Amino acid sequence: MSKLRQVILLFLLHSVALVSAQGSTNGTSSWQTLNGNAPLVIARGGFSGLFPDSSSAAYSLALMTSLSNVVLWCDVQLTKDGAGICFPDMKLENASDISIVFKNRNNVYLVNGVSTPGWFSVDFTLTDLETVALNQGVYSRSGRFDGNLFPILTVQEMVKLIRPPGLWLNLQHDVFYTKHNLSMRNFVLSVSKSVIVDYISSPEVAFLRGVSQRFKATKTKLIFRFLEKEETDPSTNQTYGSLLNNLTFIKTFASGILVPKGYIWPVNKNSYLESSTLVVQNAHKEGLEVFGSDFINDIPFSYNYSYDPIAEVLNFIDNDAFSVDGVLSDFPITPSAAIDCFAHIGKNASGQEKPLIISYNGASGDYPSCTDLAYTKAISDGVDVLDCNVQMTKDGTPICLSSINLMDSTKVAQTPFSTFTTTITELQKGSGIFTFNLTWEDIRSLTPAISNPYSTFRLSRNPAAKTAGKLVSLSDFLSIAKEANSLSGGVLIGIEHAAFLVKVGLSVTDAVLDALSKAGYDNVTTPRVMIQSTNSSVLKEFKEKKKNYELVYRVDENIRDASDATIEDIKKFATSVVISKDSIYPENKAFITGATDIVSRLKKNNLPVYVQRFDNEFISQAWDFFSDATVEINSFVTGAGIDGVITSFPQTAASYRKNRCLKYKNAPSYMSPVQPGSLMQVITSDDMPPALAPYPVLTESDVAEPPLQEVAPATPTSSTNAGTTAPAPTSPNGQPRIATCIVLSNLAVLLVAVLLL
Repeated sequence: MSKLRQVILLFLLHSVALVSAQGSTNGTSSWQTLNGNAPLVIARGGFSGLFPDSSSAAYSLALMTSLSNVVLWCDVQLTKDGAGICFPDMKLENASDISIVFKNRNNVYLVNGVSTPGWFSVDFTLTDLETVALNQGVYSRSGRFDGNLFPILTVQEMVKLIRPPGLWLNLQHDVFYTKHNLSMRNFVLSVSKSVIVDYISSPEVAFLRGVSQRFKATKTKLIFRFLEKEETDPSTNQTYGSLLNNLTFIKTFASGILVPKGYIWPVNKNSYLESSTLVVQNAHKEGLEVFGSDFINDIPFSYNYSYDPIAEVLNFIDNDAFSVDGVLSDFPITPSAAIDCFAHIGKNASGQEKPLIISYNGASGDYPSCTDLAYTKAISDGVDVLDCNVQMTKDGTPICLSSINLMDSTKVAQTPFSTFTTTITELQKGSGIFTFNLTWEDIRSLTPAISNPYSTFRLSRNPAAKTAGKLVSLSDFLSIAKEANSLSGGVLIGIEHAAFLVKVGLSVTDAVLDALSKAGYDNVTTPRVMIQSTNSSVLKEFKEKKKNYELVYRVDENIRDASDATIEDIKKFATSVVISKDSIYPENKAFITGATDIVSRLKKNNLPVYVQRFDNEFISQAWDFFSDATVEINSFVTGAGIDGVITSFPQTAASYRKNRCLKYKNAPSYMSPVQPGSLMQVITSDDMPPALAPYPVLTESDVAEPPLQEVAPATPTSSTNAGTTAPAPTSPNGQPRIATCIVLSNLAVLLVAVLLL
């Protein structure tokens, strides 16, 4: 990459992450680190979670989004002529284009006794590597930045170009390099004469012992790196598990240890945390600092953290027993925020009022949607507004359920009720088992099933509780909400399919009003009631019958704007609006293309804006948010100015609202909103995703609807027994209005049941 291109790229990166006054690093708090200072953030290969590992872009972004004392990590590999380059592995093909540039220069070597094929650094001179470009070596990450042709940097070049506040050199495979007449020892002694090296780590005892005397009188700290417990140190033939039992010996040549995070908080085979070990306490007793590795936002980690990477970091730095002295991360923005903004904040600490936190089917990220457990978890997590999407049963009972189709949130397909499977195209494309075909007694007997919206990416939600909890009626829900004194925002009642339900003899609006009245929510002293719908006809009916409810209009499509006349129409029947995330920050292939002004236009018309849906899973977020749910929330709140978040994980939003960095006069870079569209500017034209058509503008015809019809007198029907089907809704001329398919064959029912297992 040319020097001009590098300068332009670095300039663009400054627009990706605003460099504000850095935070305090929480230095006034008491830390349980060895020296009592705040833990360090070590950026592995820079910001390698986004840009190619060890590239100038990765290192630059790490500086701009991290604590001011961030330490940049460089995995050192030696070239054929003895140069030390920053590269994540001695094999070059996974993180560069060397297999294309030098197609026939691959080789096979013994590495720690294992025959290993690949393109090795020892076969290429530094001059050879000038034609090789870095690329994203983790295939689940975006490769759209590879077109920048980032050059491989020597240690000296990286320091000169980036000027890191701290430098960490990781030196591995000394035994291998020695067999190729190269010396890691000579390299590190030589480079330390011209470059300030703060930390040197290695997983080889002999190497660190061999250089320990030369660094004894310097400020450079030697760190022994532990690999997985069953692996063997090639210089001693001892497993790392056995070496862990001899920390007194480690102290003779090192000042600290670097361990995989599982050494400290083990995770069982089901990906749940076990009790913490005494590794940190034992090491501290020996005078050894402890650094944790493998902090990566975009891979599944323990379910205990609910996909929140900040929660994971906090478990290592802010617990009652210990704190590690630093964390090694591919996403340094996350531990930076955890250390400065979130650590040492009590559960009962007060936070700012905005954003309003509205649950999405309760805490549906942790428990099956709309169950008693999902609601109580949302309340304990700090939600402001508890939501219930109302569905109607055959016997007219309003219940809380995420969908009118029971197959979406229960195990109904595995019960005798599977014979009720029908297709109603007015409700959805595929087949379903619908709530209005079963009584409440039938439905409450069903086993709930947790929502897994990202199962195609092999991301599951809390498997240990995948069928936990009980389904609740609207009356049950209102009782739960009323008993929770912490619900400052009250309840949100979602109503859909009202016009359809009238055709089958059910009035969802009357049922909701009746339930609210019986629960005492007509009393003006009780918390507010929010009625949400995508149908203006529903909201108009509530406005006529009850004037003290907040009426929330949900726009059920992505839009880029709304006409003035449309906004005026919305104001006639709604007091607030729900829109999608994409309506604010449009995405193309998981990259934000820019920003609309829909939020400011709605708010200028005195319509508060709530946004859905915020999930913690990294796959749900644009690359611009660095696989961190908190970065995403902050960008919508402080960047777009939204009033509320609708979230499956209320705890993450509640934690965000309490973080101390929101009170800083100048927000630090790791708590600044992302700049919409900036990452797209770093993508070269050849790697740019195809342009998408702009989202539509919301018009008057989109929101206009005729009034709801009155419910016709109910026609007597037989009792709901397994094996019967509900009558199809009919039109005024007596003919079937909706095409209802024949009950699925036994084979089809069996397939549905298997898929839902």
